[in-house]
Amino acid sequence: MCRLFELYGKETNLKLFVKELPPLENAGPQKCLAFSIDGSRFATGGVDGHLRILEWPSLRVIVDEVRAHISFQDMDFSLDSEFLASTSTDGSSRIWKTEDGRPFMTLARNSDEKIELCRFSKDGTKPFLFCTVQKGDKAVVVVYDISTWKKIGHKRLLGKPASVMSVSLDGKYLALGSKDGDICVVEVKKMEISHWSKSLHLGAAIATLGFCPNQRVVLTTSIQWGAMVTKLNVPADWKEWQLYLLLLGLFLASAVAFYLFFQNSDSIWNLPRAREQQTRPKIDSFVGGCSV
Repeated sequence: MCRLFELYGKETNLKLFVKELPPLENAGPQKCLAFSIDGSRFATGGVDGHLRILEWPSLRVIVDEVRAHISFQDMDFSLDSEFLASTSTDGSSRIWKTEDGRPFMTLARNSDEKIELCRFSKDGTKPFLFCTVQKGDKAVVVVYDISTWKKIGHKRLLGKPASVMSVSLDGKYLALGSKDGDICVVEVKKMEISHWSKSLHLGAAIATLGFCPNQRVVLTTSIQWGAMVTKLNVPADWKEWQLYLLLLGLFLASAVAFYLFFQNSDSIWNLPRAREQQTRPKIDSFVGGCSV
């Protein structure tokens, strides 16, 4: 049975209320759950392969697909909430239209490949879908262009099977957690590892992995070691006041450069002064004094 937990109060006085969700009352064990970026929809994928997409908070059922997969493994909404990507324990991955629940397509893969985890890009400029793919003992991250749904590249990053994947809210970083407790954080623009924590959850699979909304830290959990907060060794982001200070400095530097150029140039802007103009002979009087 699925339940909704609502948290009320402040830090010193928190209360937890449990509510039932009628559409999921007899849903059975669920393997994954995801909310859309705008919070208007959420989806659940069951161990039995049952897919449900509901409006939030009205709980109106949009999709109720009994045989979406053999058994769900992972799912994620696109940035505009138009698509839902889902993966199955048999290695397949499907794309769904969230408006009507229509199966849009199945991602292409080789017969010896298993697509395990999926996450959409979130920076608003690069419409990509990241998937972890296992091919024998080789684990890679494959990138799909969602305008064509074709593979555009792959790279070996974690180097071992991943148990969880996450993308930062600004879309700059992609994080992977391994089945033996490691995490690595990748800069999406370069697809290079920026941070690596080995044996963070020693010998235990990373169960959940999430980025802090306003700081470069991640929260990870595992059954054996509980929750941990890790500060990332990545370049600090520019603050808003730093950007304004930079713009002010550029403006002042431009003003000083223009002033120096004005003082030392012989351009038309350096007009003669009134006293200098009086000492110069007039052209008409000079012409009048000449005899032919």
